[in-house]
Amino acid sequence: MTQRVVVTLVVMPRRPNQPQPAPARAVPVRRRRRDRHGRGLRGPLVPREVPAWRSRRDRFDDRVLDAVERLEQRWARELQDVEFAVEDIPPSDPAPWEHGEVPLGRFFPAEGDLPARVVVYRRPVESRAPDGPEVGALVHEVVVEQVAHLLGLTTEQVDPSFGDDAD
Repeated sequence: MTQRVVVTLVVMPRRPNQPQPAPARAVPVRRRRRDRHGRGLRGPLVPREVPAWRSRRDRFDDRVLDAVERLEQRWARELQDVEFAVEDIPPSDPAPWEHGEVPLGRFFPAEGDLPARVVVYRRPVESRAPDGPEVGALVHEVVVEQVAHLLGLTTEQVDPSFGDDAD
């Protein structure tokens, strides 16, 4: 059983001898922030639980960690004091052995209290490999080459699968 309510609005005419109400005070209107098209602020386009939430930088860091973990399975004792880092671009002053090409990574030997470091440069690697699987393979190659330089071994000794095509 539904009840229906009817509301009637009656507009009463103003009496001529009634004083006019005082004008309303100018109060600044609080407007919600909107863009020029009248839309409100946008929320996140992708929920945090979805893999697309992670940035390219985060995904690249994960690829470097994956490559290091693969090598640590075999060389854990030799790599325990080595730091692995990711930087966006290499410094503008090249090392003496670099002949004009942009390095993909560098090995810095231990000096004083500083441990040995392997640095992978994200932007040059991403510019040479067009998509995800190829970036991962190139990151692995760079890490293997730098670790081989660190250990004084060949790349095939560091990773027997180095140079094998995954096709």
